[in-house]
Amino acid sequence: MNPTTGFSTRAIHAGQAPDPTTGAVNVPIYATSTYVQEEIGKHKGYEYSRVSNPTRTALEENLAALESGHSAHVFASGMAAISAVLTRLSAGDHVVCGRNVYGGTPRLFNQVLQRFGLRVTYVDTRQPEQVDAAFGPSTRLLFVETPTNPLMELCDLRVCADLAHRHGAELVVDNTFMSPYFQCPLALGADMVVHSTTKFLNGHSDGLGGVVVASSDKQAEDLRFIQKSVGAILSPFECFLLLRGVKTLAVRMRQHDASGRRIAAWLAQHPKVRAVYYPGLESHPQHALARRQMTGFGSMITFETGSLDNANRVLKSVRLCSLAESLGGVETLISHPATMTHAAIGVEGRAAIGLTDGMVRISVGLEDVEDIEADLDQALANL
Repeated sequence: MNPTTGFSTRAIHAGQAPDPTTGAVNVPIYATSTYVQEEIGKHKGYEYSRVSNPTRTALEENLAALESGHSAHVFASGMAAISAVLTRLSAGDHVVCGRNVYGGTPRLFNQVLQRFGLRVTYVDTRQPEQVDAAFGPSTRLLFVETPTNPLMELCDLRVCADLAHRHGAELVVDNTFMSPYFQCPLALGADMVVHSTTKFLNGHSDGLGGVVVASSDKQAEDLRFIQKSVGAILSPFECFLLLRGVKTLAVRMRQHDASGRRIAAWLAQHPKVRAVYYPGLESHPQHALARRQMTGFGSMITFETGSLDNANRVLKSVRLCSLAESLGGVETLISHPATMTHAAIGVEGRAAIGLTDGMVRISVGLEDVEDIEADLDQALANL
């Protein structure tokens, strides 16, 4: 599909031509493990579903088009996608990583990959001089989130890309919070983009998945080999669910953004809320950068209640908002980062990045925004 085609059109049509046999507008779920071959070495493009599957092919073409990438490669979860990126490295290689990322990322790096000789340095990616100083001769990768989970800190992607390339490394961006609708890291110089497709891309809280979007032939070759060799691939059914979800991504993200802006502004003036972390607020220290490299601010908000007891009171009192892990669904999800997403980094790790026990993270859903406000208001009244 023409890369100049509009985002919504690509989301609905890229990789999803009508089925040639029946004319079905939706890509079928090819629930097969293997494919009949006509003779030795002659087949119709598919041999075994760990290697490739027509439903997965459609999805990968679709996601590559949304990120304007060379190719996309889907995995069984967001963490499997990140693991695949790091599997391209070798023992002794060095990674520079943002200090404030999803808690499962440093858990993978510190407790799994470092046992195989990978070295990781964590830096505040808001500070380019810190990032620059962390590079060494064996640095192969700069891994960042922007905005970060859950403190909503931003890094300048053009600056990070320039630093990585100057040191002969690649920039990998976790774009889960923004989705390709609001942020395009490859266009800003990134080399690879990862998503937990479980979140906004799927949008319905009914399927796990992850994707790596590549920008070169070599990356694509490596990632296909890892899919084939490791086998942590996405099932045809979940590929189907994700194709379904992506079709409404643009319209969902517009509503997530509108409601997110309103809830953030409402929380910012609430007398029971100590602080609000949301790039769309003019009070956010990186608001200007957010306006420059993002086309919207999304629906992820973190706010400070003041203590673990206060956070627990709020989370026990919500009625419409659902206390649960994850984000990006049509329903409003609310969580406690210190004991949920970032429990793995420990007390000292949370203190080092400024994550307190009183912080609450909300993924604003698609319910009527007045109802979300009313639910948060009655919950905050318990403080």
